[in-house]
Amino acid sequence: MAEAAAASILGDWPEESREAAQLVLDKYGEPDEATPSALVWFNAGEWKRIIATKAFYEHNFPAPHFDSVESVIDYAVPPDKGSALAGFDGSVIIERTAGEVSARCHDEEANRLALNLMHDVVTGAKDVEQARAYYAQEFAGYRKKEPTPYMEKIRFTSQSGTADPDQRVLSDEDLEQAAAEGERKEQNQGKGDKA
Repeated sequence: MAEAAAASILGDWPEESREAAQLVLDKYGEPDEATPSALVWFNAGEWKRIIATKAFYEHNFPAPHFDSVESVIDYAVPPDKGSALAGFDGSVIIERTAGEVSARCHDEEANRLALNLMHDVVTGAKDVEQARAYYAQEFAGYRKKEPTPYMEKIRFTSQSGTADPDQRVLSDEDLEQAAAEGERKEQNQGKGDKA
């Protein structure tokens, strides 16, 4: 897809998502995939995937802004950490089966900040309140032109083999019995309709 085509797509997007997507386009060039509602770059920088979307979400943490750029990494989040991460930042997205975690914000720097703090919460280096307080501190520091180490780079080693297909709980026999019971119910219901 030519950059001109991506720029043409952005012309139909609302300003809230267009500006954020343009930053990604300026940095990484043409996307690998483009639709009227999303631009996708694979293996761009430290990211497995970056998705800029026409849809945007109002987000008031730590200050009002719009989320429309998602940065994805391979990362295995232990299931018992899901609630803590939801409490930390609603724009941190866990895809346990795929073995991915992402942050959706307005730019890569904020996504790095969120993912670095996600890692701190998972490893116990910070609790939820400490992570939220640090996020607000660094978010403000960025605007003050102060050092922002959590926004500069991912501060932990990339993971691989993170997919989690989970555990089977229904056997083939369980599924066959359920299907047979469903057929019996369907046949009995059909008999009742004829009466």
